[in-house]
Amino acid sequence: MGTFMETEIELKFFVSTDFSRQIRDKITDLKVLQQRQRDLGNIYYDTPDYLLRRHDIGLRVRRYDDVFVQTLKTAGRVVAGLHQRPEYNAELESPVPDLSLIPADAWPEGLDIEALSANLNPLFSTDFERQQWLLAMPDSSQVELAFDSGEVTTENGGYDPICEVELELKSGQTDALFVLARELAENGGLRLGNLSKAARGYRLATGYEGDPVKPLTMVHVSGLMSVEQSFVKALEHALDHWHYHEQVYVERPEQEAIFEMCNAVSLIRQALVLYGGLIPRRASALLRQELQWLEGELDWVYEGRAIERLLDDKGHFLRKLNAQKPLMAKLSDRYDELPERAEVLELLHSSRYCNLLLDLSRWILTRGWQPFLDDKAREKLGEPIRQFANRSLAQSWDELLSVFAEGNELDRFAYLDQQPRLNRNLMSGCCVAALFETEERETFRLPWLDLLQGIEDFQLLEPVRKLADDEDLDEDDRAQIEKWLGRKEESLLHAMMQSRQIGLQLEPYWDI
Repeated sequence: MGTFMETEIELKFFVSTDFSRQIRDKITDLKVLQQRQRDLGNIYYDTPDYLLRRHDIGLRVRRYDDVFVQTLKTAGRVVAGLHQRPEYNAELESPVPDLSLIPADAWPEGLDIEALSANLNPLFSTDFERQQWLLAMPDSSQVELAFDSGEVTTENGGYDPICEVELELKSGQTDALFVLARELAENGGLRLGNLSKAARGYRLATGYEGDPVKPLTMVHVSGLMSVEQSFVKALEHALDHWHYHEQVYVERPEQEAIFEMCNAVSLIRQALVLYGGLIPRRASALLRQELQWLEGELDWVYEGRAIERLLDDKGHFLRKLNAQKPLMAKLSDRYDELPERAEVLELLHSSRYCNLLLDLSRWILTRGWQPFLDDKAREKLGEPIRQFANRSLAQSWDELLSVFAEGNELDRFAYLDQQPRLNRNLMSGCCVAALFETEERETFRLPWLDLLQGIEDFQLLEPVRKLADDEDLDEDDRAQIEKWLGRKEESLLHAMMQSRQIGLQLEPYWDI
């Protein structure tokens, strides 16, 4: 095993309000070394124009029972991949900050501290009761469990409840942390979360509407990384994308966020395939089975997206059809049959879903594939990523050529069949393509992304095709729909042939 820096390892969950009962049931079987309870209050300060926030500085006064402590956290820096974020603490007599207690060199240059001090206002408060247990796990590791319940409030009446559980490994094996987490997740009702109380306070105070949905980006690999480091990077990148969009969906009914979660799952599955020659399949068997289960639970999203596009803008896409109105009504009915938000939220708080995320994090953190490796694989995983990337991309390219070569006549069915393969190839690129020149890479990927878009447009026609077979439609309407579908299909096939021709003529960016 490689050596890892000692960093705090903790897991944080958002839980339901009655979760303390579940905690008490779970810890009756464990040895409690210490138990305490206290009231904590934090007031966060900033200027009306958020000067501190803009400098990535946090200023708070924390109350522990009756003691006040002022903390300033500065932006910090990243050194060799480790985050260093200096903080300056000082005891106070009251909850009012005293900036004279902070060393001058803690502040960014040119900041007028006196003016800042005169302009400070309380921005928001977090007040909560913390119950803490220090637990001895069966393997003699020690884990601290904290349950916080309270509220975030702002000066102008904003309110957000706090109900969280944090687990922190105090000594021993990382596995112990996950064993306890799985125990707690047994009956559902909790969700892994990484939005801090302070972040929630800032959102509340600034009227922030929530994070936007973002497309999946390239994994940030560099030529200095080993094959194994690049593999870890791909998994972490996908997991971040997943967590981010889960939070977006929980905050607001944004169907696209679920689609991006599906993209993250696809990236993880593709990373397991891409590096599968070196990491034996049995090392990830359980994870793959559970990822496949989740994909099955969410596969309605693609149909939902297609129907949304068809109904968009009052059914503009279908405007030339006489049967536009009945078609839209049927599409609406079909859309209503898809899982509702409440069902999706239930899935995201379920025990099986939570355990999948826990197992994935644990597998990445403890390098769960290591015990399955022989010396040869270990050596190959230690090599620089570049050659592996060249080899994988070339292999992937050969696979695409065999299917999409110019001589191959492809109809709608063939394209729909090839969608998973094209997607996999583009996802493989996602894992390692950041090693290469951006412009050449983007130029090369573009026609294939166009081709994927073309396949999605075929899928868009599928719900209309299903409805065209409907007995209720009269002959003329049905004939018109058939003709309309035929025309759409023909122009799509033509455009996709052009994309293929362009794609096949370009020089692969890993050869340049």
